[in-house]
Amino acid sequence: MYTVGPFVTGWCLILEFILTLALALKSYPLQPGGLLALEAVLIGMAKPETVYHEALTNFQVILLLIFMVAGIYFMKDLLLFIFAKILLHVRSKTKLALLFSGLGAFLSAFLDALTVTAVIIAVAVGFFKVYHRVASGKGSRDDHDHTMDHEVGSLHRSDLEEFRGFLRNLLMHGAVGTALGGVCTLVGEPQNLLIGEKASWNFIEFFIRMSPVTMPVLCVGFLTCVFVERFRWFGYGFNLPIAVRDILLRFDQETSLKMDHRFKARLIIQGLAMICLIVALAFHLAEVGIIGLTVIVFVTAFNGIIEEHQLGEAFKEALPFTALLVVFFAVVAVIQEQQLFGPIIQYALAMDGDHQIGMFFIANGILSSISDNVFVATVYIEQVVRTLYQGVISRDQFDLLAVAINTGTNIPSVATPNGQAAFLFLLTSSLAPVIRLSYGKMVWMAIPYTVTMTITGLLSVYVLLQPVTQTYYAQGLLRHHALAVAEQQPVHGIPVSITGSTLPK
Repeated sequence: MYTVGPFVTGWCLILEFILTLALALKSYPLQPGGLLALEAVLIGMAKPETVYHEALTNFQVILLLIFMVAGIYFMKDLLLFIFAKILLHVRSKTKLALLFSGLGAFLSAFLDALTVTAVIIAVAVGFFKVYHRVASGKGSRDDHDHTMDHEVGSLHRSDLEEFRGFLRNLLMHGAVGTALGGVCTLVGEPQNLLIGEKASWNFIEFFIRMSPVTMPVLCVGFLTCVFVERFRWFGYGFNLPIAVRDILLRFDQETSLKMDHRFKARLIIQGLAMICLIVALAFHLAEVGIIGLTVIVFVTAFNGIIEEHQLGEAFKEALPFTALLVVFFAVVAVIQEQQLFGPIIQYALAMDGDHQIGMFFIANGILSSISDNVFVATVYIEQVVRTLYQGVISRDQFDLLAVAINTGTNIPSVATPNGQAAFLFLLTSSLAPVIRLSYGKMVWMAIPYTVTMTITGLLSVYVLLQPVTQTYYAQGLLRHHALAVAEQQPVHGIPVSITGSTLPK
């Protein structure tokens, strides 16, 4: 800090924090990452008020983690019942991988990616516990720790490793699917709402404007899923062992036999809660966390879960990650106060035409891979809003840059767990060490998706975005906006600088 200055020190801090994430299987990142964040605040690289401001800005994500993930926990009976049918009836691994990726994309287009990831994790944990218990020779009523393998019989060892690989594959396909679908719609990711608000786009207009980039990327993402499974590249291609399938089949049969009136009533209540959840999230009837709390109250009340210890179990998964996320906001506060991304932003703005749009896509992608994509999108869209108000760029150029910012922060950020909260949640979940999903393995398995989707997105930004958008204008699918983005107002408390005469609202 006092020798090379805060700028270099800030980048050192980012790299050190990434290292704590990379070693997440050895030590949970909260402690080493928290010490780094505390050090940064103590030596003056970020103010506590800025850390609080970042946490407050992302308060809806914190609420989501606290209540929505717990709400998903109380619907695990229904989820296991549904996904058991899918796993046992779809024999082709390629079709199954494509199904998980497609479901992740479809649900994330209307729900939150973290919610979808929480569903996938809950299902995977449930199946792993079922098999691990049987492989360890335990009965359904015996105490069992599924994180320890010392009781697993020698005959089950190879099947257990194959099953771990199988679950890793499905989880990665599902997680990438959440990125594929999340970029397409206004409610898919938190930064989508921010960009849509600044650009005055509604749900339909947002989808149409993004489609020249998102639709080609979606198709290429699904093709990549098929190819990596077909040719067993980058750690994919693990199959569900026959012995494991038999155990899960017996579990499904036993579950069906145990379906008394009480169990069926529980499934009906959880099904009603799931329908209400999807409708509420799709139409954004309330903040995601409040919807999650509603699910908790509804399901537990009508399923007879009224003991405090029964409720407490549901919150164990998400609260450590919530604490880690606030630590991450401290690192983001350092990035903001020390203007670590400033030179890259200025370099991108200095370019013009198609090169400027392409550079925004690349710069957002690189920075989102090492930082939070919501923060990167916020920094860039605020800078572009100021540039528009100052008359440096036209409204049409602003719209194209907004598309580049949104797709740039969503698509290349699948490269590392840092870029997307859903990926980081998966890495730091209790399931990751159980199925041996490390930071390095996630990066390795994400490489084919990162390369194909980023190249497709970049080519689409350069080749398709402008002409297709002009075609939409000609066909009346899109309207030309006024010069100003919205009413003149401060952006996150920062006054917008306007030069010259007052622009029309």
